Amino acid sequence: MLDKKKFYINGKWVKPFKSNDFEVINPSNEKPFAIISLGSKEDTDAAVKAAKEAFVKWKETSKEERINFLEKLLKIYKKRFNELAEAQSMEMGAPIDYAISAQTASGQSHLEDFILRLKNFKFEEHFDSKSNNHISYEPIGVCGFITPWNWPINQIVLKVIPAFATGCTMILKPSEIAPISALLFAEMIDEVSFPKGVFNLVNGDGAGVGTQISGHPDIDMVSFTGSTRAGKLITKSAADTIKRVCLELGGKGGNIVFADSYPNAVRDGIKNVMSNSGQSCDAPTRMLVEKSIYERAVKEASNEANKIKVDVASKKGDHIGPVVSKVQYDKIINLIKSGIDEGATLTAGGPELPDGLDKGYFIKPTIFTDVTNDMQIAKKEIFGPVLSIIPFETEEEAITITNDTEYGLGNYLQTEDKEKAKRVAKKLRSGCVYINGNAADSGTPFGGYRQSGNGREGGTWGLEEFLEIKTITGWN
Repeated sequence: MLDKKKFYINGKWVKPFKSNDFEVINPSNEKPFAIISLGSKEDTDAAVKAAKEAFVKWKETSKEERINFLEKLLKIYKKRFNELAEAQSMEMGAPIDYAISAQTASGQSHLEDFILRLKNFKFEEHFDSKSNNHISYEPIGVCGFITPWNWPINQIVLKVIPAFATGCTMILKPSEIAPISALLFAEMIDEVSFPKGVFNLVNGDGAGVGTQISGHPDIDMVSFTGSTRAGKLITKSAADTIKRVCLELGGKGGNIVFADSYPNAVRDGIKNVMSNSGQSCDAPTRMLVEKSIYERAVKEASNEANKIKVDVASKKGDHIGPVVSKVQYDKIINLIKSGIDEGATLTAGGPELPDGLDKGYFIKPTIFTDVTNDMQIAKKEIFGPVLSIIPFETEEEAITITNDTEYGLGNYLQTEDKEKAKRVAKKLRSGCVYINGNAADSGTPFGGYRQSGNGREGGTWGLEEFLEIKTITGWN
């Protein structure tokens, strides 16, 4: 059993103010493998105090100094890459090969890109040649980060690194059910020897440390990734202090498959949904299929889903692992049952455990057809390996169905008609639109419309989230 009860505050590993042990469960076998502490208000206050005091000097550091710190961190990240992958595989159930190639690799990619963006970023600029006004970009201050369990290091890097880069100080609260990779990351930061108080980590749950962060009067910004329900609570908690709130929330992406799509569009769509056991906020969990190819698409989708293996996260190979927790498992199974009750046709998977797996939070890749957009499985973010297939007749109908959701994070479309692809993409109300399986490049902005959030992460846009803009007149 790993003992990970200490917090990282003001450049030191310290014991919690009060004892409040919490077991971290391995979702592949339902057994605890680590013990952390859930922080109290005293721990949060100590971390915020350290960050506030450190901000006075850290905000004055030069861009070159910060680049130097981040380049050192990148070297250590690479050195401890496999440790991070193993931690994520154990804490949230990512198969080890996926934890290496996707989970941990994404963190490294973001870190490398932020260093590049910082090198090219101008914190000072003249307004224009006819003006004597000067524009200054300045760090917003002390930041509170609340990060999720589904992409642990990816989301930590997307918040912590631009905060470092722009001269902010911070307190991080990772998910209490997947905190081990965050603690490893804190060890890396400690090894770099960032000035004390610049980075602080306090473990805790949302109702405790999460609420303390979002409402704290000495925190200038809170950045949260997680459910829309929690995002609303954080926004309300932050309102009294008028702090900046950056939210990356849920999604219910549509994947429009036109009749002229490329041959493997349906199968690739299934793989996309099922990767990470369906636990990605921008997963295309509604597949809209043009009626002329609907029957073929259903057969392909079901066949592909039935080919996907489910197994424990520690095994190498191409398979999906468990979902993260018993709470998530029960929620997903209940939504699968609701789809059956509402009259959708179950063509693959279902609520039963996969064969040969009687322990762990495993769910079969599940496909529903004959789905209408008013069913619960089409409206709610299931956050598991579950796909709804919906038929459509016209381009306009496909756009209407896709946009008929409270979310707006990522939508997808498949067609070999380039002009149609551009036309439809412009009409889809989401922060990202993925055409024909093309991924977003490092440094492009990620975020949502409507109840999928209100901020952007990644690249120059990710740096700007942490900056205040000051106009100074009479500069010349």
